[in-house]
Amino acid sequence: MKEENVKEYYAKVHSFESFGTLDGPGIRFILFLQGCSLKCKYCQNRDTWDIHGGEFRSLDEIFSKIIRYKSYICPDGGVTISGGEPLIQNEFLIQLFRKLEKEGIHTCIDTSGMFIINDKMKELINLTDLFLLDIKHIDSEKCVNLAGVPNKRELDFARYLSDNGKHMWIRLVLVPGFTDDENDLLKLKEFLSTLKTVDRVDILPYHEMGRNKWKKLGVRYELDGVRAANAEDIARAKRILGIN
Repeated sequence: MKEENVKEYYAKVHSFESFGTLDGPGIRFILFLQGCSLKCKYCQNRDTWDIHGGEFRSLDEIFSKIIRYKSYICPDGGVTISGGEPLIQNEFLIQLFRKLEKEGIHTCIDTSGMFIINDKMKELINLTDLFLLDIKHIDSEKCVNLAGVPNKRELDFARYLSDNGKHMWIRLVLVPGFTDDENDLLKLKEFLSTLKTVDRVDILPYHEMGRNKWKKLGVRYELDGVRAANAEDIARAKRILGIN
């Protein structure tokens, strides 16, 4: 089988969740894909980074699994693709989303947006109803420290979505000492004010629930000693950002 056919009709899958309620509107079927090019220090799914992990699953198998839940997820919910970083496997997602579109199933991608927007990416964006866009850090140097890469591509991605009428929910993981600086939050607020299609902004509190996955893999947990974000931290960030 040609390599491009493998990419189009097979995905490296980490896991499935049948009844998700936190990753997009309504009840969601969530497909977690394997592989991530970022190195986020707070990652809850450290076991998804290695593209050689997970299992190959065919397009037909995944589509059939989703369709079994159609009566539960439609019309108010849909399918969310998470990871890892889903856009690594964009060829496969184009094929899957074409089939889901024919079934009238709402599609959502949870992504960092850290990608060049080429023709294939444009095609996938056009097929996607909603993006959960993680803004890792509004300051590019701090983004390198936190996630391993500068933030230019993700900010360009957000602008492209806005310019092309694609709806998004912005997500920020609030990590005390890393993403909670008032000046940075004000810069984020200013950036978000330039986007036309942001439906909501979610502040996600950093927690240590993913620590055991790092240790199980035998790698050092990057945020040892960093406390979890609490309700007061979240309320402060929301006040600065001017959101409810």
